[in-house]
Amino acid sequence: MKLKFVGTTSQGGGCPTLYETDTGDIVVQGDRLTDPEALEQLRDVLPGETFVVVPRELLTRFAPEE
Repeated sequence: MKLKFVGTTSQGGGCPTLYETDTGDIVVQGDRLTDPEALEQLRDVLPGETFVVVPRELLTRFAPEE
């Protein structure tokens, strides 16, 4: 799989960051969701899945234009 950098709102070169795969899917780099109360509210979690917190600004700034 090849990744293409889409954008970041980070000032220090870390997360949050968005990437696009060569198949058109989006990969999100962000801080892992660790809040126990929030984790209990997630549905249909499969083995191997993880969850990251993404600032709304990152998604709205780099959303595809149609």
